[in-house]
Amino acid sequence: MRINTHVLTPVQRITALTAWIRFVSRKATFALSLLLLVSTFNTAHARTFKIATVSPDGLAWMDQLRGGTKEIEARTDGRVKFKIYPGGVQGNDNTVLRKMLIGQLHGGVVATGSLIRFNRDLQLYNLPLKFRDVDEVDHVRERMDPRLAQTLEDEGIVSFHLIETGFAYLMSRKPVQSVAELRNLKTWVPEQDEMSSRILQTFDVSPIPLYLIDVQTGLQTGSIDAVVAPPIVALALQWHNQLKYMTDVPLMYIYSTLMLDGKTFSRLSDEDQTVVREVMNRVFKKIDAANRADNRAAHTAILNQGIQSLTPPADRVEEWRALAKRTEATLLAEDFVTADGLAALNRLLEQVRAEPESSP
Repeated sequence: MRINTHVLTPVQRITALTAWIRFVSRKATFALSLLLLVSTFNTAHARTFKIATVSPDGLAWMDQLRGGTKEIEARTDGRVKFKIYPGGVQGNDNTVLRKMLIGQLHGGVVATGSLIRFNRDLQLYNLPLKFRDVDEVDHVRERMDPRLAQTLEDEGIVSFHLIETGFAYLMSRKPVQSVAELRNLKTWVPEQDEMSSRILQTFDVSPIPLYLIDVQTGLQTGSIDAVVAPPIVALALQWHNQLKYMTDVPLMYIYSTLMLDGKTFSRLSDEDQTVVREVMNRVFKKIDAANRADNRAAHTAILNQGIQSLTPPADRVEEWRALAKRTEATLLAEDFVTADGLAALNRLLEQVRAEPESSP
């Protein structure tokens, strides 16, 4: 639009100028609207997931997780980011879940036992003395993990490859090889971990519930004198410095997962969801394998630093297993796990135990 003001009267020039201003204003308004529309389109699916974990920063798996989040951010051009709160600064696993419900957090790396409100059978692997070695664990997990993960998806929780925390062993200030000796201990259980508390109660042991961050103080003050934990956890949190013995019987298998709020995750584009799933599943598969190797190394490190390993005689081990079997029946009767889930687990264990032992 071009105006030759030299041939116009003053009134015509004012009229033309007014028309020009209106024309420019409409163009500017259109451009601004277009800019806002493009900006909205570009940020509609941008999300920063705030996730928390009780694990301290600096662990190898935490570094791998951070590497995965950086890859996701790069591959989505910044549309998907993660802010990680380590070391329990956002509370324990149950607190993380509560904060997810009110939108303060969008997920966390938690022990699967804290997710039983979505599926009780997430506690199946935690049953006492259920697995005897890692071969049994691998046989069962290969077949049951996908089903357990799907039950979380059905309840609005996006999860990824499950990660091994490892076999938990009894570590104590007093030597323990029999159930009777166990009953003389003040044994820690995680705060609000109903199943662990119930297991100890069926063993006639009085559990001492504490938050994870309070365990070290409890050991130092003597309010507890035993923990049941994987070596990698005891070493990372320096609990082993307060203990003297480790009973060499795998009492419980512990595992974890990264969970994300399904509603928040669904707001991502399909392409970005695919990237998050691909990267996180790959990262957590590596973490799963690395944790097993790290537990072996931690087991050796603890023994090298003065912890004495105690291997109970066969008859004492059978005593532990018989009591664990009765405990399992109690937990089933009290609905800690389902009958169908327990039957499926037992069938898989029967399968692997019936297979001929492979050659070295």
